[in-house]
Amino acid sequence: MATLQNDVNATAMLCSAECTKEMRHALTSSSSTRNRRQLIRSMMDKHPHMEHMLWVDKKEPFSLGVVPSDINSLYHQHLEKAKTALSKGQPYDSGMINQNGHHYMVMATPDPDRSNKGSGLIGLVRQDIVRQVERHQRRNLRLVPYPSEGRYRTESVEPGTTKDITVENGEDNGNSSHYHINEVVVKFKNEPEADRLQTIQKDINAQEVKRLGYTYVFRSKSMNAEQMMDYFNTNCQPQYVEPHYLYLTNTKDFDTDSSKLTPIVPNDSLYSDYQWNLPSIETERGWNVTKGSDQVVVAVLDTGVQSDHPDLTGQLVKGINIVDKKNEPLDDVGHGTHVAGIIAASVNNNEGVAGLSWYNKIMPVKVLNGEGAGSTYSVAEGIIWATDHGAKVINMSLGNYASAQFLHDAIRYAYDNDVVLVAASGNDNTERPGFPAAYPEVFAVAATDNNRKRAPFSNYGEYIDAAAPGASIASTYKDSQYAALSGTSMASPHVAALAALIRSKNPQLKNHEVMQIMRNTSIDLGAPGKDTYFGYGQIDVARALEASSPSVLSLDRVLSLDRFKEQVKLRLAQIIKGYY
Repeated sequence: MATLQNDVNATAMLCSAECTKEMRHALTSSSSTRNRRQLIRSMMDKHPHMEHMLWVDKKEPFSLGVVPSDINSLYHQHLEKAKTALSKGQPYDSGMINQNGHHYMVMATPDPDRSNKGSGLIGLVRQDIVRQVERHQRRNLRLVPYPSEGRYRTESVEPGTTKDITVENGEDNGNSSHYHINEVVVKFKNEPEADRLQTIQKDINAQEVKRLGYTYVFRSKSMNAEQMMDYFNTNCQPQYVEPHYLYLTNTKDFDTDSSKLTPIVPNDSLYSDYQWNLPSIETERGWNVTKGSDQVVVAVLDTGVQSDHPDLTGQLVKGINIVDKKNEPLDDVGHGTHVAGIIAASVNNNEGVAGLSWYNKIMPVKVLNGEGAGSTYSVAEGIIWATDHGAKVINMSLGNYASAQFLHDAIRYAYDNDVVLVAASGNDNTERPGFPAAYPEVFAVAATDNNRKRAPFSNYGEYIDAAAPGASIASTYKDSQYAALSGTSMASPHVAALAALIRSKNPQLKNHEVMQIMRNTSIDLGAPGKDTYFGYGQIDVARALEASSPSVLSLDRVLSLDRFKEQVKLRLAQIIKGYY
């Protein structure tokens, strides 16, 4: 319930902040009463939740819109308070007003012309988005049964049958992850206990620890390889400790210390106060490497996308409505618009929120209906359609616990055609694998909060590849609004956007190489190495983009899993041989 309340409160604040900005803009941009009236009318047309606007002025007052009858009495009570605030040159915010199942807010913005004291704009804003978010998130976070029993079957079944089965473990997609400098490879004579590992990590100021069989790879934030070798030889008497030169073939030494990159902080009006998620994964530093490319399209398989949202204008390419092919893939839920905004909301436009990518485009593929549910067939068809129409990345913030052969066939089709497939793991706090995330061709995403802790609702299991922010994420929403939502549905598009940025930086990379780069460069969280809660860790945009540079990767590119394992075994055998 705490997560739900955080989303509701954050959405209310987003609505208030965005309305305040729009009202202030209408006042500062107008030079005459006629011009002011036109700007306010245009603002109300763009934001239909602005029910009524009153320009308070001694000379030429006017009002636009209609005050709904059910709020009329309460509105006038707050109207007097708003006028009093304006007379003192102060703003006013009533907070949320609940009336007959609707949410309203009365707010006032003083005229920036200080000589016109007492004048300003008073607005009545309908905040039903708060109610919509609450209803949506109760289902999304599984606080209420959804979908309703009898309408959809969500039990796992054996492929090709209707026999119910209980699945306790997902397919093992795990593989080893290594990375370059400030690291050492250590093999202990005796396996260290958990407390001993914690002490070591503290002593060497560890940034991350990875494990491959009986061998550990330690990366330090402050010590170089030689210093760490001295530490382990002195304090641990290991079987061996060696610099970590088990790196990709034919590459030069390359330092991906993202701290050397200067953050690019966008001017989007809601960014600094509400978008904790992008700095958390080093997006601002990553933008120094690339801001994306319109040649790399991300398909969003979801509830559709609001094509004329002010913060998504120019960010979409042609999509399809699989649910009803006679209509455009418009969003009647809000979920798909929110996901699209996380990936590609216009950046640095003084409007709303910023997406991870400045230039990658969204292909809206509506596979879920007005209740946010869809059939396996519609999802599979959407995957095939997106693949055939040029999508390089597909985001699927959807899923259930039934593995369908047709869906897997569509997944394989997209994967075989070099598409990066990314999916949310689910919001049931269960180890039971969800699909399509648990398919081996799909990059499965868990959710973290603003403290880099596991989000309490996030599914987990051996199939998790990595984690990304998924708690109270601010983004675009239907009806040209903004909302804060939580869920692995919000985490997944962070990863999809990163995949698009990587492919923008280095178009020669294959899909499995992109996926491996995202694993390799994740920041290890939780238990050392890959674990069931975070996979390889939380994605790091700057590290991933630096690692994807053609100057870093060899022409042979990232090693395949089988080839990588064989080379690791060979190299470790050589190391062991050298010590005996």
